[in-house]
Amino acid sequence: MRGRAKPPPSPLPQRDGVDPVRVRLPEDPDGRWATVRGHLLARFAGAIGADRVEALLAGGRIVSTAGPVSGDEPYAAGRYLWFHRDFAPEEPVPFPVGVVYRDEHLVVADKPHFLATTPRGRHITETAVARLRRDLDLPLLQPAHRLDRLTAGLVLFVVRPRERGAYQTLFRDRLVRKEYEAVAPYAPGLALPRTVRSRIVKERGVLAAREEPGEPNSESRIELLGHREGLGRYRLLPATGRTHQLRVHMKGLGLPLVHDPLYPVVLPDGAPEDFSRPLQLLARVLEFTDPVTGEPHRFESGLRLSAWPRG
Repeated sequence: MRGRAKPPPSPLPQRDGVDPVRVRLPEDPDGRWATVRGHLLARFAGAIGADRVEALLAGGRIVSTAGPVSGDEPYAAGRYLWFHRDFAPEEPVPFPVGVVYRDEHLVVADKPHFLATTPRGRHITETAVARLRRDLDLPLLQPAHRLDRLTAGLVLFVVRPRERGAYQTLFRDRLVRKEYEAVAPYAPGLALPRTVRSRIVKERGVLAAREEPGEPNSESRIELLGHREGLGRYRLLPATGRTHQLRVHMKGLGLPLVHDPLYPVVLPDGAPEDFSRPLQLLARVLEFTDPVTGEPHRFESGLRLSAWPRG
């Protein structure tokens, strides 16, 4: 059986570092859609509104490889269409994305706090990948992994799409050594270093993850690097990559990270960002053997956690 043919390249360029939406018209054995308009309304009216679909069609903003598409064109399964979404205004994150390393295969970026790695939810153009595509003129740039929006530090991006799978496999197979730094309360009675193993569950639509009884699916090593004025500086070495794993494990030890809006108490969602109170968690080191070149890499963030004074 033949696989689906590779989609043609988009006739629309990126906008603000964000790709257009690509739509493949599915098979329609029941003949539900006589026209392109009928399908697009059924598919997108609930998400963006029927008026918006009609406006995109009327403005010639839904296109095929042959140009703008009329809503009255007959429906043809397998056809590809593209359009750009209209983005709601986003509050700019007032910190730059640093570039730690760049070659023909990789870009290693120093992502600031508050900036999402990839477009998701209400964060679309204010993301690390969109900014880097614009700033470096690399429209095909893609992340090999993700870093939480509130966490700062190193993120690996791939320049050539055909090589992305090789770098993603490194993270999937735990062949990347990751080292984080955190600031949290100092507990003089807590014996460190120690390795924490637990079962972490993160439900869709629930902001915070939780630990529950059962077979462990997460592991982190916690080390104390120093302490002063009631705060500790910690090195965190995750062996697995569950959502919010380090934050959950630190909370479980009675050491919630400074300025954490979820652990131990979930603050109201949607409140204005307070850029003066970043989560005190930094992805400081990435270390791996390059799967394309065979070269050993060790990258270190140039960022610092504001709650731990210099000196």
